[in-house]
Amino acid sequence: MPSTEPALPSGRPGDPCVMVIFGAAGDLTRRKLIPALYNLAKPQLLSREFAVIGVAHKKITTEEFCQQVTDDMKEFATSTVEPDLWEWFVRRMQYISADFSDPNLYPALKQALEQADKDHGTHGNYFFYLATASEFFAPIVENLAAVGLLTEEDSHWRRVIIEKPFGRDLESAKALNAQLLKVAAEHQIYRIDHYLGKETVQNIMAFRFANGIFEPIWNRRYIDHVQISVAETVGVGTRGHYYDQAGSLRDMVPNHIMQLISLTAMEPPISFQADAVRDEQAKILHAIQPLSSEDVLSRTVRGQYGEGVVDGHRFPAYRAEPGVPPDSRTETFVAMKLNIDNWRWADVPFYLRTGKQMPVRNTHVVIQFRRAPFVLFRDTTVNDLMPNQLVMHIQPEEGISLRFAAKAPGPVMKLGSVDMNFEYADYFGKAPSTGYERLLHDCMIGDATLFQRADMVEAGWAVVSPVLDIWKALPPRAFPNYVAGTWGPKEADDLLERDGRRWRNFEK
Repeated sequence: MPSTEPALPSGRPGDPCVMVIFGAAGDLTRRKLIPALYNLAKPQLLSREFAVIGVAHKKITTEEFCQQVTDDMKEFATSTVEPDLWEWFVRRMQYISADFSDPNLYPALKQALEQADKDHGTHGNYFFYLATASEFFAPIVENLAAVGLLTEEDSHWRRVIIEKPFGRDLESAKALNAQLLKVAAEHQIYRIDHYLGKETVQNIMAFRFANGIFEPIWNRRYIDHVQISVAETVGVGTRGHYYDQAGSLRDMVPNHIMQLISLTAMEPPISFQADAVRDEQAKILHAIQPLSSEDVLSRTVRGQYGEGVVDGHRFPAYRAEPGVPPDSRTETFVAMKLNIDNWRWADVPFYLRTGKQMPVRNTHVVIQFRRAPFVLFRDTTVNDLMPNQLVMHIQPEEGISLRFAAKAPGPVMKLGSVDMNFEYADYFGKAPSTGYERLLHDCMIGDATLFQRADMVEAGWAVVSPVLDIWKALPPRAFPNYVAGTWGPKEADDLLERDGRRWRNFEK
């Protein structure tokens, strides 16, 4: 019988430590980070010697901050909040109101951390979560280093978690890495990508390397092509001003999608140690063929949504969203064809797409296998053989499905497509999760496997840099070019149809 136990991170509790959240008054803290910490505390994966210090510009007291997160948990908790456990948790919270650029903040924070060590036995272990705008990343880390808060001695550890966006292009990513590495060691820097907190993303490696029936066919001899889709039903909402400076390419491709490509395509690592895994991921990212100017014009597609209907609701065009200029050239949809220049994947195209205001919210990786020879079916009523597809569903439902052909009952040779589906919730139970539990826990135990290394970040930006350059030089001709609630512009379908292929779309 399948297990019904929730699948939270297992193993030892996190080390005794203090988590300092810069940007503690923001949405990420109340929607994701605090509920994730509570979800770790419930199965005792959070050390009993733990504390949280929130830092933000908002002028409130510790008591008001605690009341605020208590109220927020009523809305954002993913499981029942147990009063005794929550009271234990809140007693370990402190709030400091300050501007991140205030030089007086960091000596005060150091004092607060030393006091937390005395009050809660946190052993001098600290990690700093930067849930802030990207312009604060380097200054905050430099200020922490200046007062000695990144110095590791007497077996104490100090770590920094940095949210995306990690740079705006290759040059800025390199500059940010250089700034950080002047004052912190690479092993102290945890560049977070919340997509890697999803069970199916983590399971890609387990699925590939723990099953003898799949790894032997995971190569150019058997696989025709790979599709990676990240579809969102939402528009930009109130984030119009930020999003218009970023766009879909910067927002999704160098980070989330490159992580999915590297895990799907990587060679077997020698172990599951962090650098062994990340070495193989980095090799894949470096092996992606650079796009020439001509390639950008023929192998990439950009789109921007117009007015349309999603889930029965009418949505405005992107250019009519708050904070978006009425003549904006920013893309809300991207499709690309990439090739990986190594022995395993030579001549196997990787198609990727991501967009807003799609018909459904769905992230998936499709492995399409080569068709079987038709020779046996020449004298039957079968006209075509459908290729087998393996689909790894990442969100909203997490699971894996396999499509294959089977004979339909009856006296005539007739084939039908069959989908064999596995969903995590059916076999392992549905864990209360925000997607951040595994990542926070890994940081507390010093496991950087699911975090990006400097060379991986730069390799991801190197892939999209030629696209950014060409798109900047050549304005889009027909924005908006797809209706909200559809699967993007026609050119995205053409990208595959020119190669005799088609996207795998999922309906509700």
